[in-house]
Amino acid sequence: MKGKIDVAIYGATGAVGQELITSLVARRFPFASLRLYASPASVGKLVKCGESSLRVESSEDSTWGCDLAFMSAGASKSREFAPKVVGAGGVVIDNSSAFRMDESVPLVVPEINGNTLSPTNRLVANPNCIAAITMMAVHPLRQLGTISRLVLSTYQSASGGGAKLMDDLQEQTRTVLNGGVASSSVAPHPYAFNLFSHNTPINEHGYNDEEWKVIAESRKILDMPDLAIGVTCIRVPVLRAHSISLTVEFEGEVPAEGAVREVLMAAPGVRVVDDRQSNHFPMPSEASGQGDVLVGRIRRDLSHRSAINLFVVGDQLLKGAALNAVQIAELMLARNLI
Repeated sequence: MKGKIDVAIYGATGAVGQELITSLVARRFPFASLRLYASPASVGKLVKCGESSLRVESSEDSTWGCDLAFMSAGASKSREFAPKVVGAGGVVIDNSSAFRMDESVPLVVPEINGNTLSPTNRLVANPNCIAAITMMAVHPLRQLGTISRLVLSTYQSASGGGAKLMDDLQEQTRTVLNGGVASSSVAPHPYAFNLFSHNTPINEHGYNDEEWKVIAESRKILDMPDLAIGVTCIRVPVLRAHSISLTVEFEGEVPAEGAVREVLMAAPGVRVVDDRQSNHFPMPSEASGQGDVLVGRIRRDLSHRSAINLFVVGDQLLKGAALNAVQIAELMLARNLI
């Protein structure tokens, strides 16, 4: 493994950027230096990094020279910045949607398809949060048979919309509890004590952009380009961690519930929370702030001879974003790809 490396984070003051810093420190990532970049509005701010603080620099003033860069400043900035870092000899792990469906760019969840990384990959894409979290539960089930179809409905928290939406939800909630009326300059609809279809553009098929990403990216992660997937993405007034109601259909007979539990319990990064007696199943409050994907409500779908139902919850800012990116970097380091 290579020694300590020079690391940069672009979009360091956003919700994912902050979690990147925390994850790097908590996992003792071997960086020799860490430089934080953001928009001009954040330049000069001090950001806590372990026992010390680092000053935020302007992305526009970057020299692009580093061994590894994490991009979390949005798709347009990634398209602008990533080639500059790669051109200067660095590796980029991008958290935006900019390169996810590029055939030359691996879309990686390390526990699932880390073997797709190679020495030629100077740019790696981090998946959509729902795709990453859901596939952590789906992938182990492939040991039990061929999966033919996935049907999922999501309950997506404010963290998926970034720090501004999280702050907005808290402010709206306070307003309503104090007798006021919820209104938002960040969300398209009142958010406190409400839920609404994921606020991304609708395509000609009637799917919003989030749903379309989940379908395309899940197929790429699993390397199953023809997998049938139906998805409905909903924003719910939960501060952090996304939840997914998931139906998995198999070809042929459905696996036994016990076998499903066994493969999920053995899967790295997955924690089974499935206590029927006490009615204790995955919850955002327990998924928040930790990296495992929680899976429960494991049962046969009595309406379909070849399907099982699950409930899946994961922290969007961690396994759905920052932690997954750091795990990609750790794997690349271990394989001398950085």
